[in-house]
Amino acid sequence: MSQPPEPTRSWPDLAGRLVEDAGRRRHVLPIRVYFEDTDFSGLVYHATYLRWCERGRSDFLRLMGNDHQALIAGASGREPAAFVVRRMHLEYLKPARIDEVLEVATRAKESTAATLVLDQRISRGGVELFTAEVMVVLISASGKPMRLSTALREALQPKPA
Repeated sequence: MSQPPEPTRSWPDLAGRLVEDAGRRRHVLPIRVYFEDTDFSGLVYHATYLRWCERGRSDFLRLMGNDHQALIAGASGREPAAFVVRRMHLEYLKPARIDEVLEVATRAKESTAATLVLDQRISRGGVELFTAEVMVVLISASGKPMRLSTALREALQPKPA
């Protein structure tokens, strides 16, 4: 039995894309609003925005070289690890509706040895609908904070103009 194709080879845009934005990498993920994303009023249910942000964060980290499966498996000779959310600050600005195409934008705002603060914005045609500031921590299998990899810290540094 053959293995299913690698998603990034079959669908190169499945994980969105990284773009340069003022010397920093910003991840952009397109999202279409489906019926399942809405509540009884026809507007996007509040928790759906969090699910979309999780997708944006996961794909941002994946495209930056931090695949979740590799982290959990302890690839690259490191102890098994995972990113977990420590803190979120959310702002719901305007509603989204069924069939609209939205963009989830994610960029690194700051980082420390074991934490990463991400700025996430969901917009429709350039109009911001939702913003989130999310702190994630890299933890070991035993739940203790771990240092971010040197490669990730370097990739997050602003590029000279």
